[in-house]
Amino acid sequence: MATDIHSLWDRVSPLPGGRRIFSFLLGRIVPYTGTIRPRVLELGATGARIELRDRRRVRNHLRSIHAIALANIAELTTGLPLAYAVMPAGRTILLSLTVDFVKKARGTLVATSSFVAPSPDRDSEIEIPVEVRAAAGDVVARGRARWRVGPVRPRE
Repeated sequence: MATDIHSLWDRVSPLPGGRRIFSFLLGRIVPYTGTIRPRVLELGATGARIELRDRRRVRNHLRSIHAIALANIAELTTGLPLAYAVMPAGRTILLSLTVDFVKKARGTLVATSSFVAPSPDRDSEIEIPVEVRAAAGDVVARGRARWRVGPVRPRE
């Protein structure tokens, strides 16, 4: 059974420390994504803002945030709000992800996405843009994720 992201966020995020609790639970639900310890700042049916703190674990040999950590936060920032928008009636699957690395990423980063959610009632595809910015506002990465959306199919 898939976790209903919409219900979990709506229930937990208004509580004191709720966004931190949600982010921790998200890391438990999606273990690989949990390795970068993202912090969900905003989540809705039309986009998200997610923070990635700079720490040794996500750095490369150049003392900047690793490209795969940036790709991971880009995927999460597109997929999480899409899941929020269509679950529990719909399902999502990532088809492709492209990320352009604009400059070295250092310090706390914030990834942002914005889109119009498709209906979960029929099969469709959506491409969602994402930007990752450093604290000073500089874009360090841009990406596009293409997702398939459709209704939940009964198990046979």
